Amino acid sequence: MFSFGDVAQLVERLLCKQEVVGSIPIVSTTVSTPSSTVSNTAVLLIACPDRAGIVADVAGWITAVGGNIEDAEQHRDDQDAMFFQRVVFTHDTAQSVTELSSAFGLVAAKYDMTYELHSLPWHPRTAILVSKTVHCLSDLLTRSRYGDLGLDVRGVVSNHDDSRGLVEAFGYDYHHVPVIDGGREAQELVLSTLLDSMNLDLVILARYMLVLPQSLADRWHGRMINIHHSFLPAFIGANPYRQAHDRGVKIIGATAHYVTADLDEGPIIEQDVARVTHRDNVAELTRRGRDLETVVLARAVRAHVERRVLVFNNRTVVFA
Repeated sequence: MFSFGDVAQLVERLLCKQEVVGSIPIVSTTVSTPSSTVSNTAVLLIACPDRAGIVADVAGWITAVGGNIEDAEQHRDDQDAMFFQRVVFTHDTAQSVTELSSAFGLVAAKYDMTYELHSLPWHPRTAILVSKTVHCLSDLLTRSRYGDLGLDVRGVVSNHDDSRGLVEAFGYDYHHVPVIDGGREAQELVLSTLLDSMNLDLVILARYMLVLPQSLADRWHGRMINIHHSFLPAFIGANPYRQAHDRGVKIIGATAHYVTADLDEGPIIEQDVARVTHRDNVAELTRRGRDLETVVLARAVRAHVERRVLVFNNRTVVFA
């Protein structure tokens, strides 16, 4: 029988063969660590009412500060007459991103823009929350350990102790925060304090099956990503795939979204679906659903880490 250490070594050997293991796409053979060097690449995200001259003024400002545009994508929303843009550019490192962000304020004021300016690449300090189901967790651990997502994983937190061996085999810290005698408020306080102490940029709910209180959702607004099956609001509760089987569904799917106080109603980042038939039993529906959840969560996290997501009201613009 394999130990968890054997599993980690097996994954590493398989990585060197550039193969796919189950639902875990293997794309890198090297361990990625956050760089301490100063990046000269920045990404600018803007949202504002649409009007003439925005693209010209943004490009002109980048040129004026000595920048060079490497990639630009924009979108005009006809329904709300809004303009959204993502621009990646290189710049002189003599100016910090903070200084550049302040300087861009003059352009932003002219067009009533909201904007963000960040360095790339970004290695967000991340905590992963999980309960008992580990398919998304194991995928994130693999991608993080071998450099696919660029996450700086500070630890995994669970209300159960089941996945400790798996997490520690990958070299990450494991925190068990159980609910004791129905004491949800006490558990939520411990969880909130722990997350604050970890100095995080991002929290990922990789099938964390406890509903978070509004205080936590508000605290991590725009910085907490959840994954779930796409039957919601149908088939709420236990055994959603059994419920789906009994209703004879023809499509299953997965949704990744930012967490808000409204349960599973936050801005959607990524989704995918698969067609199913009457021949698929509950076990097959569950397997295919988990595959979708794994890939959809990874895509959503990658989009967030690469600064490709703009939130407008309760929806997102996700740039390519």
